Amino acid sequence: MSLTLVLGGARSGKSAHAEQLVERLAPPWSYLATAQAWDDEMVERIALHRSRRGEGWQTLDAPHDLAGALVALPPGRPVLVDCLTLWLTNRMLADADVTAESAALAEALASRDGPTVAVSSEVGLSIVPDNALARRFRDAQGRLNQMIAARADAVVFMVAGLPMRVKG
Repeated sequence: MSLTLVLGGARSGKSAHAEQLVERLAPPWSYLATAQAWDDEMVERIALHRSRRGEGWQTLDAPHDLAGALVALPPGRPVLVDCLTLWLTNRMLADADVTAESAALAEALASRDGPTVAVSSEVGLSIVPDNALARRFRDAQGRLNQMIAARADAVVFMVAGLPMRVKG
């Protein structure tokens, strides 16, 4: 139906903006969460995100099989995927074939029968990372963002809480 990609840096307002986009649609809404609570800081971040969401949201944890979770959603249901960056991190740490899984995820996002908003971080705007793993991650994230943006109906880039429409 429609795919919107919301990009931006850390604390740029990506998630809040994406939630607002989905909440413009009729509930119920699905929230596919990719974060894993590995430490106290992540527990707090997850709690903050949950506290912003009111009634009408159904949260589903999908830290690894995000494409499968998308396919399993009821047809027509608006969904927010937050976020592709944490999903990619999870898959890289699991030594997955991120090229194949990214392609499968892009297909699942683009072929959904329902409005979809996906959040992802733009990680390539800073200095070149000083280690090979971080460089591989930056490159894989850039390729994933390009793949999703090419299939998206709309792309929004968040800067200081302000949405800038890049596509659509």
